[in-house]
Amino acid sequence: MASSVKQTSEFILDKVGGADNIVSLTHCATRLRFQLADQSKADQTALDNNPSVLGVVPQGSTGLQVVMGGSVANYYQELQKLTGGETAKSSGKKEYGGARGKYSWLDYGFEVLSDTFRPILWALLGASLIITMLVLADTFGWQDFRAEQQPPTYQFMHAMWRSVFYFLPIMVGATAARKLGANEWVGAAIPAALLTPEFLAMKELPETIVTQSAAGTDVYKVPVFGITMVLNDYGGQVFPPLLAAIGLFWVEKLFKKIIPEAVHMVFVPFFSLLIMIPLTAFLLGPIGIYAGVGISNFLSAVNNFSPLLLAIVVPLLYPFLVPLGLHWPLNVIMIQNIATLGYDFIQGPMGAWNFACFGVVTGVLVLSIKERNSTMRQVSMGGMMAGLLGGISEPSLYGVLLRFRRSYMALLPGCAIGGLIMGLFDVKAKAFVFTSLLTIPAMEPMGGYAIGLAVAFATSLVLVIVMDYRTKEEKAEILERLAAERADTEAEAIASEAPAAAAPVAGAAAGGVATATKPVKTALEPGALTQITAPLQGKAVALSEVPDPIFAAGKLGQGVAIQPTGSEVVAPADATVLTVQKSGHAVGLRLDSGVDLLVHVGIDTVQLNGEGFTVHVEKKQHVKAGEKLISFDPSFIESKGYNTITPVLVTNTPKFEAVQGATADNADANTVVITTKAKEA
Repeated sequence: MASSVKQTSEFILDKVGGADNIVSLTHCATRLRFQLADQSKADQTALDNNPSVLGVVPQGSTGLQVVMGGSVANYYQELQKLTGGETAKSSGKKEYGGARGKYSWLDYGFEVLSDTFRPILWALLGASLIITMLVLADTFGWQDFRAEQQPPTYQFMHAMWRSVFYFLPIMVGATAARKLGANEWVGAAIPAALLTPEFLAMKELPETIVTQSAAGTDVYKVPVFGITMVLNDYGGQVFPPLLAAIGLFWVEKLFKKIIPEAVHMVFVPFFSLLIMIPLTAFLLGPIGIYAGVGISNFLSAVNNFSPLLLAIVVPLLYPFLVPLGLHWPLNVIMIQNIATLGYDFIQGPMGAWNFACFGVVTGVLVLSIKERNSTMRQVSMGGMMAGLLGGISEPSLYGVLLRFRRSYMALLPGCAIGGLIMGLFDVKAKAFVFTSLLTIPAMEPMGGYAIGLAVAFATSLVLVIVMDYRTKEEKAEILERLAAERADTEAEAIASEAPAAAAPVAGAAAGGVATATKPVKTALEPGALTQITAPLQGKAVALSEVPDPIFAAGKLGQGVAIQPTGSEVVAPADATVLTVQKSGHAVGLRLDSGVDLLVHVGIDTVQLNGEGFTVHVEKKQHVKAGEKLISFDPSFIESKGYNTITPVLVTNTPKFEAVQGATADNADANTVVITTKAKEA
């Protein structure tokens, strides 16, 4: 595994243009996120064709996301080793570098949101499962999840998850500042000042005035520097620290220009804190809270008008928002709703999208097992497990949905029907969690939510199995490739066993197994011509007529193809059996003359698992010309939908100067169908 990760990481590094082309490298739950000096140097097609890469998504004119799935951290660490951590960013250039002309403001805005929450994702995931445990305890009557006073054990457990959500502004302040290019610890200190006991205690000061808002809540105002300051509750808020980080970027930039570089470390953070904490408390913080509440109230009004409408629209939007990274604003609103309303109405319907997505990849898994498609089986299995247990949709999205757009025809009905059920039950989230089987208890009503998930999952799963997830052309191409790979594997097995094959003898030992005697390889003598007769009766045609690209192109060896009229494969000359498939569909021979021959009865007939075939010889057995090797039932094979055309190949073709096939309408054991010419000395 380690070797595979290293090789893939080396490949990725090469295809993105090398370390010198990387301005910055980060990662999220499933994606490597590159900022490149020159995006045109990245070979996106080569990256996308690598089986370890689930997808490639360009961002703006310099960004590139390489989707690796749940093990993305391993590739990130390996890339860090390969580059020594030294990329173009090491020059001291900020991650964004202020080069705004290279991005549209909208693209960059969503990128900031995405990269702000990306590093916090692990903490949010962990906290969401702790919340789920406590909600389960509430469901079983062991404690009241909403009670202000808890027994000591539960009080401590609530502190375990609240640490993430209450201090979320500090985390957001740090990650947003780092993304923008400002100092992350100053970015964290600004919202932290508004969460200190000193700031919170200002509500109890004699000078504090308490009024009532239009919504009937208490509003605390206190004079600071002679100016009225509104004392908001900033715990769990995300918009205020985002605005503060943007302000910090410009303040830092200003003071770095006017303060001598020798004293940057002292005076830049001093003036930044001196300006940004009051600016946030007086202006940016309240604006952020009002913005978040305003958006939340708008969506709440839509939900109050028609919960059914919102519940259907949300899951239908997500399949288009997530690939572009546009879903992060909704995640922010979910957290905002929990902080202000005590519940959220978006997460429930969102679950319909997730489980419809997981239903699609589970359907792909079923089809992949049936088709013996190991690549898609691994991709779909990984996507299914990451989704059902972790609530992560990116492996499914980039591994299946965006590669096979027809899959959306199975996805969207699952989203719509699942969302409809969520709306009928008016599902609400009691806490911010990620949609998985483990977090179902965090929704209310839990039963209605579970039904919605099950219906979304089952709908998309059944539709994939019935309609497939590929177009007819995509399916035909994939099945053709799989058949070619299996044929290639069979030929490689024959070739690998050839050196170990026993040499033919004048007389076989008991049981028909050869004893060792050096053969006379006349076919390999310089300039020698050797003629090989048909190993079965039928019409001999050009190899190019075989409906399999590997055989038809002669990649496994030159020769001829025979459309059989008989039902037996015989040895065309004295030979040793190199290999014979248990399924009976193919036999490999080394003729005494030195020619290695493969007779492959039918195309993809290995899937019959031996039905319709009888094997009469065994490996290493020496056989005489005309001796029966395999019997088969052409009618049965054709009734199962398989073509009986039989490639007859010289698998050691490179040892000859020429291998020429000959056509014949009625070939039999007396008809020469292949002529070889040995290389001149």
